Amino acid sequence: MKLATLCYVRKDQKTLMIHRNKKEGDMHAGKWNALGGKLEPGESPEECAIREIKEESGLTVGKLTFKGQITFPKFSKEQDWYVFVYVAEQCSGELIDCPEGDLAWIDNDKLLDLNLWEGDLVFIPWLDKEKIFMAKFTYLNGKLKAHEVSFY
Repeated sequence: MKLATLCYVRKDQKTLMIHRNKKEGDMHAGKWNALGGKLEPGESPEECAIREIKEESGLTVGKLTFKGQITFPKFSKEQDWYVFVYVAEQCSGELIDCPEGDLAWIDNDKLLDLNLWEGDLVFIPWLDKEKIFMAKFTYLNGKLKAHEVSFY
């Protein structure tokens, strides 16, 4: 089981995304993703999101809003991934050169035009809901096969 975070950093009607095009053997190669990564031992999901944003972008986050949790059964190497999803709307600092890919501020109304995982097309609109979501996205050989969600 892998525990991870995804954080959509927003500013001025734009979202900071990473084009995963630098890291050797990256399972996300060629895709655009939000910032985030795997939890370290003893780390809370929120601490992980704040750390990953700083490491990948150089930005310091002022406030995170928890939006939901996604389960990805057998997503990589037959391991389930549990991903905590956040939005950050307050940040400071200057962008750095990210070792995993190129960072870009994308207009919010253009996010779904990017080369995203199929499931991202489904859940990104949920980020604007006033409810928390609990979802499961099932992929087989990199293709979305099913998803389900509950809102709270």
